Amino acid sequence: MRSHLKVRTRLLLAGTAAVAAVGLLAGCTGTGADEENVVDQGTTSEENAESGDTVVIGFSGPAADHGWLGAINSGAQAAADSFDDVELRVAEGTNDPIAQIAAVETFVNDGVDAIVLLPTDGAALTEAAIAAMEAGVPVINVDREFSSPFAARTTILGDNYGMGVSAGTYICEQLGGEGFVAEIAGIDSLPLTQDRSQGFADALEDCGLEVSARVAADFTVAGGEAAASQLLAANPQIDAIWNHDDDQGIGVLAAIDSAGRDEFFMMGGAGSRSAMEAIEADDTVLKATVIYPSTQAADGVALARLIAQSKTMGDLITPSIPNRVVLDAPVVTKENVDQYIDLSFE
Repeated sequence: MRSHLKVRTRLLLAGTAAVAAVGLLAGCTGTGADEENVVDQGTTSEENAESGDTVVIGFSGPAADHGWLGAINSGAQAAADSFDDVELRVAEGTNDPIAQIAAVETFVNDGVDAIVLLPTDGAALTEAAIAAMEAGVPVINVDREFSSPFAARTTILGDNYGMGVSAGTYICEQLGGEGFVAEIAGIDSLPLTQDRSQGFADALEDCGLEVSARVAADFTVAGGEAAASQLLAANPQIDAIWNHDDDQGIGVLAAIDSAGRDEFFMMGGAGSRSAMEAIEADDTVLKATVIYPSTQAADGVALARLIAQSKTMGDLITPSIPNRVVLDAPVVTKENVDQYIDLSFE
C-alpha cells in the first residue's frame, strides 16, 4: 500500500514538473540576467486560456434541492462549456454517500483526468477520494471538506466565518455601535452555521454590539417564515436582522410583511437572485446580502483543467496550483449589486 503522503506529493509535483524543467533549462543555458529571472515561471491568464490537450473531468455533487446547489451544478457545466478542451462527465446528483462513492469509483475506472467533488458528506467520501488520488486522479474538493488532507489535490471553499464577519461589519457601520441586533441562523447543528454565527458575534463585539435575539431555521422558506414569526413576536423593537440564507429569507420577508414591521433593516446571506433584485429595487427591509459563492464547482472545473494540463493559476509566479483556495465573502448593496447579480442563483 503506497503512503498517502507519497501519493499526495507525487500529484502535487506532477503539475509542476514541465514548468520546473523549463526553468532549470533556462538557468543552465541563459545569461546571468536570464538566471535572475528564472523565478518567473508562472503562466499568464492569456496562456491559460489557450486550448491544450483535452481534459476529461468527472463531476459529482449532491441533489440540487436548494437554489445554491442548483447553481453549483449549472456553474460546473457552464465552466466546462467555456473551454474547448474540457469534457465534463456529470454523475447524477445524490444525497446518498454510497451512490456518490460509486460515482467516484466509476470515474476512476473510466480513466478521467481529474475529479471535481462536492461531497454530500465529506467524511463519508474521504476514503473514496483517497483511492482516486492513489490511482493518480487528482481530486478537487468543493465546499464540504474531506476529513483527511490526503483526499484532495486542491480544496475550494466559501468562507462561512468570513460571511459572519462581513455581515457584522456592515451592521456595525449602519448602526454606529448602538442598536438591537437579531440573527436568524440556518441549521444550528451544522459547522457552517456555527462558523457564520461566530464570525457575526466577533465582528459585532469589535464595535460594541452583540446579538440581542437569535433564532434558528432550516434553510427552507417555511422554516424561515416560522423562525422570523417567532423572533418578531418576542421582540417589539429591532434595529437590524441578519438572516443567514436567502432561500429561507423568502419566508423571513413574508413573516415581516405579515407582521407589518419595517422599523429595521435586514441583510441576507448566500446571494440569491431574488434577494439581489429586492436590494436593487430597494422596496423592502432587505438592504444587503453577503455572498457565499455558488461558483465553487465552476472554479473547481477551471482548476482541474489547469492541474491536468500542468499549468498554474494565471499570473501567479509559483509553478503549481495552490492546495487550498478560500473565496471571498463580499457584501452586496444597492450601490454594487450590478457587479454581482449575474453570479446570483435562482
